[in-house]
Amino acid sequence: METEPEGATSWNRLELLQIADAVAREKSIERETVIEAMEEAIQKAARSKYGHENDIRAEINAKTGDIRIFRCLEVVDDIENESTQISVEEARGHNPDARIGDVLAEPLPPVDYGRIAAQTAKQVIVQKVRDAERERQYEEYKDRIGEVANGLVKRVDYGNVVVDLSRAEAIVRRDDLLPRETFRQGDRIRGYIYDVRREPRGPQIFLSRTHPQFMIQLFRQEVPELYDGIIEIRAVARDPGSRAKIAVLSNDTSIDPVGACVGMRGSRVQAVVNELQGEKIDIIQWSPDSATFIVNALAPAEVAKVVLDEETQRIEVVVPDDQLSLAIGRRGQNVRLASQLTGWDIDILTEAEESERRQEEFRQRTALFVDSLDVDEFLAQLLVTEGFSTIEDVAFVPEEELADIEGFDADVVAELHRRANAFLEARDAALDEKRKELGVADDVAAIPGLTPAMLVVLGEGGVKVLDDLADLASDEFLEMLPDAGFTAEEADAIIMAARAHWFEGDEAPAAAESSDDASAEAAPAAGD
Repeated sequence: METEPEGATSWNRLELLQIADAVAREKSIERETVIEAMEEAIQKAARSKYGHENDIRAEINAKTGDIRIFRCLEVVDDIENESTQISVEEARGHNPDARIGDVLAEPLPPVDYGRIAAQTAKQVIVQKVRDAERERQYEEYKDRIGEVANGLVKRVDYGNVVVDLSRAEAIVRRDDLLPRETFRQGDRIRGYIYDVRREPRGPQIFLSRTHPQFMIQLFRQEVPELYDGIIEIRAVARDPGSRAKIAVLSNDTSIDPVGACVGMRGSRVQAVVNELQGEKIDIIQWSPDSATFIVNALAPAEVAKVVLDEETQRIEVVVPDDQLSLAIGRRGQNVRLASQLTGWDIDILTEAEESERRQEEFRQRTALFVDSLDVDEFLAQLLVTEGFSTIEDVAFVPEEELADIEGFDADVVAELHRRANAFLEARDAALDEKRKELGVADDVAAIPGLTPAMLVVLGEGGVKVLDDLADLASDEFLEMLPDAGFTAEEADAIIMAARAHWFEGDEAPAAAESSDDASAEAAPAAGD
C-alpha cells in the first residue's frame, strides 16, 4: 500500500513545463520522456542532500508543474535498514491501515539546490534526453533501410563524409563514395541507406553511393513506369563511377522497357548519369532465355555463336575478330559486368580462335581413333565428322547407327565394334592391374558406378579399403573425382554402399533409414 505525501512544493512551475515542452519539440521526443528525465535529476539532487542510502523519489505533475519529493519506506516486522524500512507500529502512526509489505511515502521538504546539485541535475537531464533522442533516431531509420536519403554535408573526416539528415546524422564511408568524388561542408548529397546499427555512441546510419540498389532507386525516381511496377529492373551490375549495366523487363507488351528507362532524348537516364558523376549506363532487355540474355548483356559487342554448359553455369561466346576488344571491354570491364549481371561465367573467343580450336580437337580425336582402333586416317576423320569423340562412343553405339555412315558396310561396323571393345578391355585390364598395385581392395572395386580409372584415382588419393571410402563426405568424394560427372546424390549412394558392411545383421540400420532413396538402393547392391 502506498500513501500520498501531504505536502507539495511549487518551484518555478510554469517555467519547468515550458522548458519540457521546448526540449521535446526541439529534439522530436515525447514530452513525458523529458519530464521523466527532470524527475530523475531532482531525485539525484535530493539523494545528495538526504543521503544516497535513502530510496528517494520525485514526481512532477505534468499539468501543474508541482514537484513532490518523498522517501519510500517498506513496512516490516523487524527493521534491518532504517533508511529504507519502517516498523509496523510507527507506520500505523502515519496510516492506521498500514500492513507488512506496504510502502509508505514520507514527504520531504523541498531541496535547496546549490550550484553543484544544479549542475548534476542538468547533466542527468541532458544525458536522458540524448538517450531518448538516439532511440528515436534508431526506431525511425531502421525501417528506412532501402530508401534514398537526402542531406547536407556536415563535415569530412579522413575521407568519410558525415551527413546531416535534419533529424539524424549519417555517414558515407570512403569505400561507399564514387571514385574521384569530393564533397565539402554544406554540399547537398544523396545516398542509399543500407544499414542502421544501434551502437553505444548512438545509432549509426550508413549511406552508400556505390551500392547497386542506389542506381535502382534513382531510376525509380526518374521512371514512373518503374515506380508503378509496369517495368521491372531484374538485375544490376556496377563498376561504380565508371560503367554499369541494368537488365529491364516490361510487364506490358505495349511498352518498351529500354526506351522507357532512356526517356525522351535520353533525359531520364541522363538524370541518373549526372547524379553518379558521369557513370556510363547500358540498359539491356532481360530475357528468360539464358543465351539471349547473355548476348544482350555483352552489348554493344556483336555475338556470332554461343555454347552453354548449364551444369557449370559457364558459356562460351564466339565473336567476330574485330569485335573482341569491344566484347572484353577496357580492362575486361564489359565481360566482367555481363558476367555479374547474368550470373554466368563467360569465356570469349574470336571466330579464328574457335576455328583453330575445333581443328585441334579434330586432329586429336582423329589421332585417338588411328592409334586405338588401328584404322587409317580417312576412316578416323569420318568417325570424328559424324560426331564420335571417344572409344566408348564407337564401342557402345548401336550397329545400325554406324551402318548409316556412308561407306560403312556390315563387315566394317563389326570390325570397328570388335576393335573398340578389345581396346577398352585391354585398357581396363591395365587399370585394374594398377589398382591392385595401389592396394585398392576388391570389395571397393565391386561397388557399382566406380570404373577402373576412378579406382586408380581413389587409390592414388589414399582410398584403398571400404572404410576409407565410407569415411568420406560427399564433397570430399566429388573433389577427388571432379571429371566423373557424379551428382551429390550419386556420390552419397556410393558412400552409403561402402558403409553397408557396418550394418550387416541389423534389420533396420539407422543410417540406411535416414539416407535418401538412392543411398538406400546402393547399400544392398554393394552387399550382393
